[in-house]
Amino acid sequence: MPLLLGFIGVLAFSFTLPATRIAVEQLDPTFVGIGREALAAVPAALILLFAHLPFPTRPQLLRLGIVAFGVVFGWPLFTALALRDLTSAHSAVIVGLLPAATAVAAVLRAGERPSRAFWLASFAGLVAVLAFAASQGAGLVSTADVFILIAVALSAIGYAEGGALSRELGGWQVICWAVVLSVPLTVPIAVVAAAGSDLHADADAWLGFAYVAGVSALLGFFPWYAALARGGVAKIGQIQLIQPLLTLVWSAWLLDEHIGVTTLIASIAVVASVVATQRTRVARSSRAPLVTSRE
Repeated sequence: MPLLLGFIGVLAFSFTLPATRIAVEQLDPTFVGIGREALAAVPAALILLFAHLPFPTRPQLLRLGIVAFGVVFGWPLFTALALRDLTSAHSAVIVGLLPAATAVAAVLRAGERPSRAFWLASFAGLVAVLAFAASQGAGLVSTADVFILIAVALSAIGYAEGGALSRELGGWQVICWAVVLSVPLTVPIAVVAAAGSDLHADADAWLGFAYVAGVSALLGFFPWYAALARGGVAKIGQIQLIQPLLTLVWSAWLLDEHIGVTTLIASIAVVASVVATQRTRVARSSRAPLVTSRE
C-alpha cells in the first residue's frame, strides 16, 4: 500500500512543472506560486472543520512551520519564478535531485551518519545537474537554475519533516494544517501580487493554476505524506525516480517542448546518482530513524 500511495503522489506531482509553466506564461509567478496556496487553504480549512480535529500542540506547530517553509512557500514560489525562463523539461532534470535531497534532509534530521559513498553519490548528482544547466546556458548556471535548486532544497526539507510529522497527525492533516496556518502570509502576498499584475489570461493558464492549487498544493500530498510515513523516506523516495521522466513526457505532450539527447543523458545521470545514494550504507543513531536505509 505505501508504494501505491507513493506512486499516486508522484503521478500527481509530475504534472506540476508543466502546469506551472502554462500558468506563468500569462500570470504573475508570485501570484501563481503563493496564490495557489492561498486558494488551497479554502478546501483544507473545510476538511479540518468537518473532521473536528484538535488544534496541533506547540511542538507540532513548530514542525508544521518547517513543513510550510518548504512546501507552501519555498517550492511553489521558486519553481514559479524559475519557470518564467526555463522549460518544464529543463527544470525536470534538476528536480531529479529531489529524491537524494529528501534523503539527505531526512538523514540529517534523524541524526544518522551517512557513509562517504552516500555523500559522493549525492555530490555526483549535483555535478551532473550543474553541468547540464551550464551546457544549456552558454557555460553559465542561470538565475532560474539556481531558483530550481533552491526549490529542491526547500521541498526536501518540507518532505522530510512532513513525512516524520505524518506519523503523528496523518498525511492529510499535515498538509491541511500547513496550508491553513500559512494563510496570514499567503493571502496578503497573493492579493498584492494580483493587484500589481494583469490577471487577464486564457483558459489554459487558469486551468494550470487550478491544477497546482488543487492537486499540487493539497490533494497530491494526501497519498504522498501517507506513503512517506508508512514506508520510510528512503524507500518511498525511490519512486520519485520516475517523476522527472514522467514530467519530460508531459512536457513534450502538453507543451510541445523538445527533449534533446543532452536532456535525456542528464536525466539518466541524475537517476543513477540517486539510485546510488539509496544503496549506500547509513549508520543508525540511537534515535528512531526517519529514513529506512538500504545496505
